[in-house]
Amino acid sequence: MASRDLNHLRSDYKRGALDEEHGAADPVTQFHKWFDEALASELPEPNAMTLATVDADGQPSARVVLLKSFDDAGFVFYSNYESRKGRALDANPRAALLFFWPELERQVRVEGTVARVAPVVSDAYFATRPLASRIGAWASPQSQPIPGKAWLVARAAEMGVRHGLSPGRPPHWGGYALEPRRVEFWQGRPSRLHDRILYSRGDEGWRLERLAP
Repeated sequence: MASRDLNHLRSDYKRGALDEEHGAADPVTQFHKWFDEALASELPEPNAMTLATVDADGQPSARVVLLKSFDDAGFVFYSNYESRKGRALDANPRAALLFFWPELERQVRVEGTVARVAPVVSDAYFATRPLASRIGAWASPQSQPIPGKAWLVARAAEMGVRHGLSPGRPPHWGGYALEPRRVEFWQGRPSRLHDRILYSRGDEGWRLERLAP
């Protein structure tokens, strides 16, 4: 197979700008603004984010999950607590999120500590999920080896019969909230002179500064 030349795959970003004077006083307000613009632009899955974790052995891993809510307390997502990400977060509750909206030439990086949300919050969200997704949460031993696809289909059918039309939340499944300590907003700019505005949380609140691209 002929090798592909990737050296010339690049774009010159020109869609927007971000400066310190026009940034919000705190990153959650700024994120709300950008997220609303991503929604208005009808991007595919604007709430998709890469979650990076590090396990007890220091091994990093990353995967895409979906943001389900956010406020000053944290960015919330849901998962199986016994999955690889769940085990990593049990061992090391520090993580990072990355949102990438290429159509808007924007990235948002969020770093902080992660904790499970209250069971009542997980219960309320679980009840909003489609029935098939609720059954799937019972059926899938996430991140564990399984005999094959047919086994998983049969397991889902078994859980459907067992739990009926109103399955409650499995005890091994629920939400996490990442409390932000650092949030960086990246806006692509021409000639690789990108705008990078960093919010860092200290004892006296949020500090805002520009980073070199």
